[in-house]
Amino acid sequence: MKEVITTKNAPASIGPFSQAIRANGLVFVSGQVAMDPSSGELIDGDAAIQTERVLTSLASILAAAGSSIDRVVRCSVFLTDLADFARMNEVYARHFTSAPPARTTVEVSRLPLNARVEIDAIALA
Repeated sequence: MKEVITTKNAPASIGPFSQAIRANGLVFVSGQVAMDPSSGELIDGDAAIQTERVLTSLASILAAAGSSIDRVVRCSVFLTDLADFARMNEVYARHFTSAPPARTTVEVSRLPLNARVEIDAIALA
């Protein structure tokens, strides 16, 4: 059985997908880019500013699912430029302070809305 998770504290999906799905004791959070939840517009800024917004959205979605950022077990990080890795990683480390999740970080040619960063997550429910 799966349950769709939504919250107004994170951007609405910009396609035919859910913000998150809770199933079998896990929460699967769709990739988040740095969209302002109220306007639906990409926020301006470098990789650090965008990473902060992305992780705030992830935390809001996880809270709506009854989970938290501390319960994340896996993340995938997508960057349009690996030169932004250090700035993204600095912000990421502030959010995942103890027992950080497993993670993959890759460079991609383009992200939705021309974002610099996208992150998805799997967490314990």
